[in-house]
Amino acid sequence: MAFESLSDKLQNVFKGLRSRGRITEADVKAAMKEVRMALLEADVNFRVVKQFVKSVEERAVGEDVMSGLNPGQMVIKIVHDEMVSLMGSEPVELQLQPGKSITVIMMAGLQGAGKTTTTAKIAGKLKLKGKKPLLVACDVYRPAAIEQLKINGEKQGVDVFSLGSNVKPADIAAAALTEAEKNNYNVVILDTAGRLHIDEDMMAELQEIKKRVEVHQTLLVVDAMTGQDAVNVAKEFDEKVGVTGVVLSKMDGDTRGGAALSVKAVTGKPIIYVGMGEKLSDLEQFYPDRMAGRILGMGDVLSLIEKAEQSLELDGEKEKEMAGRLRKGKFDFNDFLESMKQMRNMGGLGSILSLLPGVGSKMGDIDSMIDDKQLKQTEAIVLSMTPQERANPKLLNPQRKHRIAKGAGVDIAVVNRFIKQFEQSQKMMKQMPGMLGGFGKKGKGGMRLPF
Repeated sequence: MAFESLSDKLQNVFKGLRSRGRITEADVKAAMKEVRMALLEADVNFRVVKQFVKSVEERAVGEDVMSGLNPGQMVIKIVHDEMVSLMGSEPVELQLQPGKSITVIMMAGLQGAGKTTTTAKIAGKLKLKGKKPLLVACDVYRPAAIEQLKINGEKQGVDVFSLGSNVKPADIAAAALTEAEKNNYNVVILDTAGRLHIDEDMMAELQEIKKRVEVHQTLLVVDAMTGQDAVNVAKEFDEKVGVTGVVLSKMDGDTRGGAALSVKAVTGKPIIYVGMGEKLSDLEQFYPDRMAGRILGMGDVLSLIEKAEQSLELDGEKEKEMAGRLRKGKFDFNDFLESMKQMRNMGGLGSILSLLPGVGSKMGDIDSMIDDKQLKQTEAIVLSMTPQERANPKLLNPQRKHRIAKGAGVDIAVVNRFIKQFEQSQKMMKQMPGMLGGFGKKGKGGMRLPF
């Protein structure tokens, strides 16, 4: 999980400061020496680390502890603030042309960074915002690139423009713009070719596309798992082609985090999106403050709420109905299936837990406790029930349970245990109606629950 090692090391640094009444210069310097090592091991740019440590020391030395904070928390707050500043302070939205004007976005990056998948992810995100995007296959060198874009475009419900692999990318881009004007597309996204490494031909091709069509946004996709190399790639692309923003892919992997902390400071270009998984929905707006919170083990509850809002597709009446059943402890197995669906839409149980305060840094332990096989087994049990049995669990007599166990491919004891746990959950929900007071409400009333 991203930042796990860095998060653990930083939290260990801060533990030693919590029992002190005032932060002395010696305390700060000792702590920041360890912070410096943790950041360097996370592959953060050396110059960035040097400036970061200097800024934190200047703010922290001798500062009085704020009301309600102990010295360790005070240092964490200062480190958090400086991290946010380092990554750009405010989130940067993808800038689109006003009105009915067509926005041309050129995607660039090295081969293997996830550029083609990210291109489709962005198209899907823009479509949800009411835009009409057109994906354009400008990678004429990699045999599977055009087909991959078409498949992903179909999944996103977005049209793909292609002239095959025997036409120059600049000509394809120009033809796509004409197509967009004819058919009222308002965003054109060019999926350009990648290379295994930066070369002059790649840069010349991107420059030629920019000469043929007016490109409003050039987004560079870099693999977060390559650490400092990702920052070097971003710097070189910007110098030779001009980059307006960066997308960090594979942030859900075992990445050291250096790219996220360095890219803005080194290149001056903002991170706009981060890819958090392989699914086409796994693309998040980059929020510096939320990312800093994740790194420092504070969690990211706002992102969790947004995931819940996006994944819950219940209409108002159905939502109220489910809320009522939950409060009365009368939810059935159909509700259980719905909750499993919503949990998957939010990235799974591991993804949800990783955003909770204090949990992210312990994901290594939690991952080992989350038994995906057992979750699938449980779902198979419910799917082996008839619609009548799901709606009315009281119908489940021994004969029916044996049939369900056979259908799910499990022992009868597993079915009995699951049903018993389900009944206990119903009783618990009935006893604690106050806990569900915010269910079915949005905004200030509380987040909607997925089960």
